[in-house]
Amino acid sequence: MRNCKTAQRQRIFFSFAVICVMTLGLVGRLAYLMIGKADYYGKKAKEVQQRERAIKAERGVIYDRNGVVLAGNKPVSTISVIHNQITDKEQVIRVLSELLELKEEDVRKRVEKKSSREKIKTNVEKEISDKIRQMNLDGVMVDEDYKRYYPYNELASKVIGFAGGDNQGILGLEVKYDENLSGQDGSILTTTNAKGLEIDGATEDRIEPVAGDNLYCSLDVNLQKFAQQAAQKVMKSKNAKNVRIIMMNPQNGEIYAMVNEPEFNLNEPYELEKKNVTEKEKEELLNQMWRNHCISDTYEPGSTFKVITAASALEAGVVKTTDTFSCPGYRVVEDRRIRCHKTTGHGAETFVQGVQNSCNPVFIEVGARLGVDGMYRYMNQLGILEKTGVDVPGEAVTIMHQKKNVGAVELATMSFGQSFQLTPLRLLTSVSAVINGGRLVTPHFGIRLESADGTAVKKLHYQEKDGALSKDTSEVMKTILASVVSEGSGKKAAVSGYEVGAKTGTSEKLPRSSKRYIASTLGFAPADNPVLLAIVLIDEPEGIYYGGQIAAPVISELLDDALPYLGVERATKKESSDGN
Repeated sequence: MRNCKTAQRQRIFFSFAVICVMTLGLVGRLAYLMIGKADYYGKKAKEVQQRERAIKAERGVIYDRNGVVLAGNKPVSTISVIHNQITDKEQVIRVLSELLELKEEDVRKRVEKKSSREKIKTNVEKEISDKIRQMNLDGVMVDEDYKRYYPYNELASKVIGFAGGDNQGILGLEVKYDENLSGQDGSILTTTNAKGLEIDGATEDRIEPVAGDNLYCSLDVNLQKFAQQAAQKVMKSKNAKNVRIIMMNPQNGEIYAMVNEPEFNLNEPYELEKKNVTEKEKEELLNQMWRNHCISDTYEPGSTFKVITAASALEAGVVKTTDTFSCPGYRVVEDRRIRCHKTTGHGAETFVQGVQNSCNPVFIEVGARLGVDGMYRYMNQLGILEKTGVDVPGEAVTIMHQKKNVGAVELATMSFGQSFQLTPLRLLTSVSAVINGGRLVTPHFGIRLESADGTAVKKLHYQEKDGALSKDTSEVMKTILASVVSEGSGKKAAVSGYEVGAKTGTSEKLPRSSKRYIASTLGFAPADNPVLLAIVLIDEPEGIYYGGQIAAPVISELLDDALPYLGVERATKKESSDGN
């Protein structure tokens, strides 16, 4: 009997102990959930009780140097549906498919999808969204949004770039400065019941969006128009493949105009002239259409590179302006006979005349005097072997021989701009150092960023490097290049009332047997203190293809339009004292 009572007591004690352990466990678990996981379950509760809708931030405006809008915003709407708030499904499907011009089956799939919020269409024009809003359809949300708008359509399209349907930058300045332009989206928090229906009269939490910063850039609408019209004219007259033009300030690297003709319509960036193409073909065609050939494509510069060779040789002291040379029409280098463009030869000529005549034999000898070490030293100093650092994406690097592989023939062809490739912007930037006193500047578009309300301003700064050349060499080169226009191969770059410096070039594309050429000319003015430097490249012109014949006149036209616009007065002929 006693054993039975003992066993009973043990069972009671064991049961009590189990209950105590379980109770402690439950208390511990409850404490963990209430304290340790309070934030987690609080967040989950809010997700059930609240619905969040984004308020799109207005993208920053891109202005030209004079405050003209290049990329702005147009008010549009995003149309969405909330499944469990729809009271007349068929009406919603019918109205949205009709007004938004969408297939009824596509709208039905989204309307019937059991999600907290389903987008039907973005970038809906205000006129249409207002009609939908006025119908007060249960479960249909109309949220304000912005669509990028480009007032000038094709103007500087490959520089400005465009933003996609989500207002994210895709190309050019739009993608380079996307972080600054984007701003911060806001939100609306709406209280809902257990069924997910919005509670009437409940307070909304609203976080206002912050508009993106505005970008002021160096592009000038009027100069861009001048350049684009000039490019279109010469492209049509020469039936060329494309035409590239850059206009920049050689003193500080600000780019006033950059043309890649043909351009494309920024408001319809996915529209192709060629129809009925595969998806792969479309992707390739779009990438080519959007490509900025001024910075993403390299080419053999030809005789325009002689500016770099001449400046390097003067700086190194291996040539003087009065040195004399002889051109029989060719130069033999090892086993190669390299001809001059004037096959009968220029005969005896000074170094300056060699530049004026764009004489290959003169530059072959100058290159030999410089030597491989000298050539590479000054190409490095003038930045030829590096990217410029321009503030748009996609810049290509110079394609150059490895120094160890350069022999006499390679050195000879390099000296007059063949057997290597660089971008037009790279050449123009290096030439800037030649004519601005020896400062290597960074070419750029961005000037400053401003908050939408104008209270915060950030000026953009770019690297400059002194000592690329001496000021003395720079002064001599400006004089020589001015004589190319007054006495040499660049006569057609002349502009009445201004002293212009220039260098022409003609390069044959690979393979050489194709007989395809790029005609080019670079020019600057005023020659003694340049405020504008420009380059023109005409790709695969028909008929006459020499740079001095077809590209130099374009330089003349550009400078003739641009210099007065920039406030540079023309020189007038002084009357003699006797009135004659």
